[in-house]
Amino acid sequence: PILYSYFRSSCSWRVRIALALKGIPYDLVPVNLVKDGGQQFSAEFKALNPMQQVPALKIDGITLSQSLAIINYLEETHPNPRLLPQDPKKRAQVRMIADHIVSGIQPLQNLSVLKQMGEKKTEWAQNCIASGFQALEQILQHTAGCYCVGDEVSMADLCLVPQVANAERFKVDMSPYPTITRINKALLELEAFKISHPSRQPDTPAELRA
Repeated sequence: PILYSYFRSSCSWRVRIALALKGIPYDLVPVNLVKDGGQQFSAEFKALNPMQQVPALKIDGITLSQSLAIINYLEETHPNPRLLPQDPKKRAQVRMIADHIVSGIQPLQNLSVLKQMGEKKTEWAQNCIASGFQALEQILQHTAGCYCVGDEVSMADLCLVPQVANAERFKVDMSPYPTITRINKALLELEAFKISHPSRQPDTPAELRA
């Protein structure tokens, strides 16, 4: 497999965690979203992913984009360890939390949106994340065990950790979200989350390396 990734992209990080958890070796091709006006806008990359976003994964003779589509494919082709619970209710909760982050928070503070916000970009990002986290904190109080849903790492957790990192980068006050904070801390202790971390990627700038 070849993963087209940017060290700081939260969508790429989700996929890196999934690949690490499932023990799937891959080659990484960095796509710098800010250098050269954004390498994702090159004709070469547009041919690979018409949406001009990372991640993209070449695997088993196909090219996939969209992080949850990639993770679902990995789940179906490499079922162990599973990232979706067997219980239908828990599975639905995992998908709900993942969608909450992937659709309801992350796109609103994505690089392409922030570029259009100009000087207000930090305030905008903080507000988008805070409103999403207020709802998420409430949801997790009903679903969480050690992790987002019960005591098994799931697709929801793969979405949570990169989003908390975004919140910290935009200096969001995390004190109103104790459940999110506790789960995030527990997940960052796990090896798959450590090795996939933005501070440990081949394209991480020297000053941001762990």
